[in-house]
Amino acid sequence: MGPMVGVLVVLFLLVPLAELFVIIQVGQAFGALNTIALLIIVSAVGAWLVKREGMSVWRRFQRQVESGSVPGKEIADGVMILFAGALLMTPGFLTDLLGISLLIPPVRAVVRGAVMRKAARRAGIFRIDGGRVDGFGG
Repeated sequence: MGPMVGVLVVLFLLVPLAELFVIIQVGQAFGALNTIALLIIVSAVGAWLVKREGMSVWRRFQRQVESGSVPGKEIADGVMILFAGALLMTPGFLTDLLGISLLIPPVRAVVRGAVMRKAARRAGIFRIDGGRVDGFGG
């Protein structure tokens, strides 16, 4: 059983079960209608944040292209914002929390750095530009 199978088991089995557990607990504490309303409100706020952050990244991307630079950081941010949007469309509080976290620029910078370091190692790039992968560092 490879590492990808384990990831898929977590994504398709454990995450939905954890979400159901949390939704039931919140529903028991606040009532079913309040829980549904909260899920809808969090999704709406999340959609607004995805749009706001996405437009900000798009403007930075355009500035980088216009200046003749490769917009690597902006592309990575854009992918994370898309992922955050997908998480926010998934019903549940845990995925909403993770999605909203990815919309916060400092959190996104930490995640981007970790993902880029891992990608650079896989590509055989260890140090560029004083210890960071060019275009992807913090």
